[in-house]
Amino acid sequence: MGQLLVNGLVTGLLLALPALALALSFSVLRFANYAIGSYLTCGAYLVYVGNVMLGLPLWLSAAAGALLFAAMAVAIDWLAYRPLRQRSGVTLLVASMGVAIALENTIRFLAGSSPRAYDVAVARPIRLGDIRLNHEQLAILVTVSIALVAVWVIFRFTRLGRMMRALADNPDLAAVRGIARSRVVAGVWLICGVLVTLSGVLVGLDANIEPQMGWTYLLPVFTAAILGGIANPMAAVAGALTLGIAEELATLVMPVHYRMIVTFLVMAGLLLLRPWGLFGTRWITK
Repeated sequence: MGQLLVNGLVTGLLLALPALALALSFSVLRFANYAIGSYLTCGAYLVYVGNVMLGLPLWLSAAAGALLFAAMAVAIDWLAYRPLRQRSGVTLLVASMGVAIALENTIRFLAGSSPRAYDVAVARPIRLGDIRLNHEQLAILVTVSIALVAVWVIFRFTRLGRMMRALADNPDLAAVRGIARSRVVAGVWLICGVLVTLSGVLVGLDANIEPQMGWTYLLPVFTAAILGGIANPMAAVAGALTLGIAEELATLVMPVHYRMIVTFLVMAGLLLLRPWGLFGTRWITK
């Protein structure tokens, strides 16, 4: 049981960063970014280029890749989403589907479909009694914890965080108070770009790198964000941890390869019974 809880915690942390990025972009821009999985894949491949092709240490390649993809996320917003900003959330959702298809096929064209792996040393797992913790899981625990603390500090103690909260709560009032929407949106995409790139690196360490890796995580990421409350970014982290632990515990009563059923059931139940999430508030339309 202890090993399952540890595995569930690690699974939840893998979902936490993209779920946080999805909830953050939704809270400010009010559309569900379907391309979040392709962003994760693109960030993972950028880090692969630095780590394997250029021979950089993984930490340095991850830092450079995160900054590069953050800039790419802003550029994608300017090219694909900014012209449609005044349209409905459904229009932006469809646009994000087009972005996802374009990114995924570009990666497949440039890198092929063969699985790849980062250049990291093989190390024996750490044993704590009956619990086995490999170095990739330890890297996930440390990296995600640091990233979440950094995002929380930005939300709570920086001017950008205050502007993001104001724009998420009441866009019209924020505009009257002189908050520049374009700057806040750029800041949101920069943060999201860094988060999904780090998530892509961690997923690549936990499994491998291939063009479909983001698609595999798309449903769990959306479910985690909705479970926490998609309009409440930090609550998405709690949703990711809850979903990750639930998936691992489900293996006690079903084969491992069927645990995605838990994600489908959670998503269906939420949409039917509590679409605003466990930690969110009911949406009010005037």
